[in-house]
Amino acid sequence: MSDSKSLWIGIDGDIRAEAVSLGRYTSDDYINDPKHVAFVASRYKFVAKMLDGLESAIEIGCGDGFGAPFVASAVKNLICTDINEPMLADIRKRHLRLGNAKFEYFDFRAKPYAPAAAGAYLVDVIEHIYANEEAAFLRNIVGSLQERGVLLIGTPNKTADQYASEWSRKAHVNLKTHKELRELGLRHFHNVFMFGMNDEVVHTGYAPMCHFLWALCVGPRR
Repeated sequence: MSDSKSLWIGIDGDIRAEAVSLGRYTSDDYINDPKHVAFVASRYKFVAKMLDGLESAIEIGCGDGFGAPFVASAVKNLICTDINEPMLADIRKRHLRLGNAKFEYFDFRAKPYAPAAAGAYLVDVIEHIYANEEAAFLRNIVGSLQERGVLLIGTPNKTADQYASEWSRKAHVNLKTHKELRELGLRHFHNVFMFGMNDEVVHTGYAPMCHFLWALCVGPRR
Protein backbone atom coordinates (compact mmCIF):
# COMPACT_ATOMS: atom_id res chain seq x y z
CA MET A 1 0.00 0.00 0.00
CA SER A 2 1.32 3.46 -0.90
CA ASP A 3 2.17 5.85 1.94
CA SER A 4 2.32 9.55 1.02
CA LYS A 5 4.01 10.46 4.32
CA SER A 6 6.90 8.07 3.62
CA LEU A 7 7.12 9.43 0.08
CA TRP A 8 7.43 13.01 1.28
CA ILE A 9 9.88 12.25 4.09
CA GLY A 10 12.09 10.55 1.50
CA ILE A 11 11.91 13.56 -0.81
CA ASP A 12 12.59 15.91 2.11
CA GLY A 13 15.82 14.05 2.82
CA ASP A 14 17.07 14.87 -0.70
CA ILE A 15 16.94 18.64 -0.07
CA ARG A 16 20.49 19.44 1.06
CA ALA A 17 20.54 23.25 1.13
CA GLU A 18 21.00 24.90 4.51
CA ALA A 19 18.75 27.72 5.65
CA VAL A 20 19.99 31.18 4.68
CA SER A 21 19.70 34.45 6.61
CA LEU A 22 17.88 37.46 5.25
CA GLY A 23 19.44 40.90 5.46
CA ARG A 24 18.20 43.54 7.88
CA TYR A 25 16.04 45.44 5.36
CA THR A 26 14.37 42.29 4.00
CA SER A 27 13.89 40.91 7.51
CA ASP A 28 12.10 44.12 8.49
CA ASP A 29 9.82 43.73 5.46
CA TYR A 30 9.21 40.05 6.20
CA ILE A 31 8.12 40.86 9.75
CA ASN A 32 6.18 44.09 9.17
CA ASP A 33 5.02 43.98 5.52
CA PRO A 34 5.66 40.49 4.11
CA LYS A 35 3.87 41.14 0.81
CA HIS A 36 6.53 43.75 0.01
CA VAL A 37 9.12 40.95 -0.15
CA ALA A 38 7.16 39.53 -3.09
CA PHE A 39 7.09 42.93 -4.80
CA VAL A 40 10.86 43.40 -4.44
CA ALA A 41 11.54 39.85 -5.63
CA SER A 42 9.45 40.55 -8.74
CA ARG A 43 11.48 43.69 -9.44
CA TYR A 44 14.73 41.76 -9.33
CA LYS A 45 13.25 38.99 -11.45
CA PHE A 46 12.51 41.64 -14.10
CA VAL A 47 16.10 42.91 -13.90
CA ALA A 48 17.42 39.35 -14.29
CA LYS A 49 15.25 38.78 -17.36
CA MET A 50 16.28 42.05 -19.02
CA LEU A 51 20.00 41.52 -18.40
CA ASP A 52 20.02 37.76 -19.04
CA GLY A 53 23.26 36.53 -20.60
CA LEU A 54 25.34 39.68 -20.11
CA GLU A 55 29.04 39.19 -19.45
CA SER A 56 28.98 41.68 -16.57
CA ALA A 57 26.51 43.83 -14.65
CA ILE A 58 26.76 46.39 -11.87
CA GLU A 59 24.11 47.02 -9.23
CA ILE A 60 24.12 50.56 -7.89
CA GLY A 61 22.83 50.52 -4.33
CA CYS A 62 22.42 46.85 -3.47
CA GLY A 63 20.98 47.44 0.00
CA ASP A 64 21.09 44.23 2.03
CA GLY A 65 21.85 42.10 -1.04
CA PHE A 66 18.43 40.48 -1.34
CA GLY A 67 18.36 40.87 -5.12
CA ALA A 68 21.86 39.59 -5.82
CA PRO A 69 20.98 35.87 -6.26
CA PHE A 70 18.29 36.73 -8.83
CA VAL A 71 20.65 38.68 -11.08
CA ALA A 72 23.71 36.50 -10.40
CA SER A 73 21.76 33.56 -11.82
CA ALA A 74 21.31 35.46 -15.11
CA VAL A 75 24.66 37.19 -15.77
CA LYS A 76 28.21 35.86 -15.85
CA ASN A 77 29.73 38.38 -13.44
CA LEU A 78 27.91 40.61 -10.97
CA ILE A 79 29.34 43.58 -9.05
CA CYS A 80 27.01 44.80 -6.29
CA THR A 81 27.90 48.22 -4.93
CA ASP A 82 26.68 50.34 -2.06
CA ILE A 83 27.81 53.17 0.23
CA ASN A 84 26.99 51.29 3.46
CA GLU A 85 30.17 49.40 4.36
CA PRO A 86 28.79 47.64 7.48
CA MET A 87 25.90 46.34 5.39
CA LEU A 88 28.30 45.15 2.69
CA ALA A 89 30.37 43.28 5.29
CA ASP A 90 27.21 41.48 6.43
CA ILE A 91 26.26 40.61 2.84
CA ARG A 92 29.68 39.10 2.15
CA LYS A 93 29.16 36.72 5.09
CA ARG A 94 25.65 35.73 4.00
CA HIS A 95 26.33 35.32 0.27
CA LEU A 96 29.43 33.13 0.32
CA ARG A 97 27.72 30.72 -2.09
CA LEU A 98 27.47 33.32 -4.88
CA GLY A 99 30.70 32.53 -6.68
CA ASN A 100 30.12 34.98 -9.54
CA ALA A 101 29.17 38.00 -7.40
CA LYS A 102 31.22 40.45 -5.39
CA PHE A 103 30.15 43.24 -3.07
CA GLU A 104 32.08 46.50 -3.11
CA TYR A 105 31.92 49.94 -1.56
CA PHE A 106 31.53 52.48 -4.34
CA ASP A 107 30.04 55.98 -4.55
CA PHE A 108 28.76 56.81 -8.04
CA ARG A 109 28.36 60.45 -7.09
CA ALA A 110 32.17 60.71 -7.14
CA LYS A 111 33.38 58.86 -10.26
CA PRO A 112 32.65 56.07 -12.76
CA TYR A 113 33.33 52.45 -11.92
CA ALA A 114 36.13 50.64 -13.75
CA PRO A 115 36.29 48.37 -15.63
CA ALA A 116 33.14 49.25 -17.54
CA ALA A 117 30.32 46.70 -17.56
CA ALA A 118 27.84 45.51 -20.18
CA GLY A 119 24.89 46.49 -18.02
CA ALA A 120 23.92 48.28 -14.83
CA TYR A 121 20.79 48.65 -12.76
CA LEU A 122 19.45 50.52 -9.76
CA VAL A 123 16.29 49.44 -7.96
CA ASP A 124 14.74 51.90 -5.49
CA VAL A 125 17.80 54.16 -5.52
CA ILE A 126 17.34 57.25 -7.73
CA GLU A 127 14.59 58.56 -5.42
CA HIS A 128 17.15 58.74 -2.60
CA ILE A 129 19.62 60.87 -4.58
CA TYR A 130 19.19 64.61 -4.08
CA ALA A 131 18.36 66.55 -7.24
CA ASN A 132 21.62 68.54 -7.06
CA GLU A 133 23.59 65.25 -7.08
CA GLU A 134 21.62 63.60 -9.88
CA ALA A 135 23.50 64.83 -12.97
CA ALA A 136 26.94 63.72 -11.76
CA PHE A 137 25.47 60.48 -10.43
CA LEU A 138 23.99 59.57 -13.83
CA ARG A 139 27.06 60.72 -15.79
CA ASN A 140 29.25 58.46 -13.70
CA ILE A 141 26.91 55.51 -14.18
CA VAL A 142 26.97 56.06 -17.96
CA GLY A 143 30.76 56.28 -17.73
CA SER A 144 30.73 52.84 -16.10
CA LEU A 145 29.08 51.22 -19.13
CA GLN A 146 30.58 49.74 -22.26
CA GLU A 147 29.80 51.28 -25.65
CA ARG A 148 26.65 49.17 -26.10
CA GLY A 149 25.79 49.08 -22.42
CA VAL A 150 22.26 49.13 -21.00
CA LEU A 151 20.88 50.62 -17.79
CA LEU A 152 17.71 49.74 -15.87
CA ILE A 153 16.28 52.34 -13.49
CA GLY A 154 13.44 51.26 -11.22
CA THR A 155 11.74 53.77 -8.90
CA PRO A 156 8.37 54.49 -7.28
CA ASN A 157 6.03 56.69 -9.29
CA LYS A 158 5.60 60.25 -7.99
CA THR A 159 1.85 59.89 -8.57
CA ALA A 160 1.73 57.17 -5.87
CA ASP A 161 3.39 59.34 -3.23
CA GLN A 162 0.00 60.28 -1.75
CA TYR A 163 -0.30 56.68 -0.54
CA ALA A 164 3.23 56.41 0.86
CA SER A 165 4.13 56.05 4.53
CA GLU A 166 5.70 58.87 6.54
CA TRP A 167 9.03 56.99 6.55
CA SER A 168 8.89 56.54 2.78
CA ARG A 169 8.23 60.22 2.20
CA LYS A 170 11.16 61.16 4.42
CA ALA A 171 13.53 58.91 2.44
CA HIS A 172 12.20 59.70 -1.06
CA VAL A 173 13.71 63.07 -1.89
CA ASN A 174 13.72 62.77 -5.70
CA LEU A 175 10.63 61.00 -6.99
CA LYS A 176 9.85 60.95 -10.73
CA THR A 177 6.76 60.77 -12.87
CA HIS A 178 6.73 58.55 -15.97
CA LYS A 179 7.54 61.58 -18.13
CA GLU A 180 10.32 62.85 -15.85
CA LEU A 181 12.00 59.45 -15.66
CA ARG A 182 11.91 59.06 -19.43
CA GLU A 183 13.36 62.54 -19.93
CA LEU A 184 16.13 61.76 -17.44
CA GLY A 185 17.00 58.61 -19.36
CA LEU A 186 17.02 60.41 -22.71
CA ARG A 187 19.50 62.97 -21.43
CA HIS A 188 22.03 60.18 -21.08
CA PHE A 189 20.91 57.48 -23.58
CA HIS A 190 19.73 57.41 -27.18
CA ASN A 191 16.75 55.13 -26.46
CA VAL A 192 14.55 54.66 -23.39
CA PHE A 193 11.81 52.00 -23.11
CA MET A 194 9.29 52.59 -20.33
CA PHE A 195 7.38 50.04 -18.27
CA GLY A 196 5.03 50.25 -15.31
CA MET A 197 4.59 47.92 -12.37
CA ASN A 198 1.78 47.28 -9.91
CA ASP A 199 2.58 44.77 -7.18
CA GLU A 200 4.27 41.87 -9.04
CA VAL A 201 2.93 42.73 -12.51
CA VAL A 202 5.05 44.51 -15.15
CA HIS A 203 3.04 46.19 -17.90
CA THR A 204 2.76 49.11 -20.33
CA GLY A 205 -0.52 50.46 -18.96
CA TYR A 206 -1.69 53.94 -18.00
CA ALA A 207 1.36 55.64 -16.51
CA PRO A 208 -0.22 57.72 -13.70
CA MET A 209 -1.75 54.57 -12.18
CA CYS A 210 1.56 52.67 -12.04
CA HIS A 211 2.92 52.36 -8.53
CA PHE A 212 6.45 51.62 -9.78
CA LEU A 213 8.26 52.73 -12.93
CA TRP A 214 11.00 51.20 -15.07
CA ALA A 215 13.22 52.90 -17.63
CA LEU A 216 15.25 50.54 -19.81
CA CYS A 217 17.97 52.79 -21.23
CA VAL A 218 19.97 51.73 -24.30
CA GLY A 219 22.84 53.37 -26.18
CA PRO A 220 24.84 55.63 -23.86
CA ARG A 221 25.40 59.19 -25.05
CA ARG A 222 29.13 59.98 -24.94
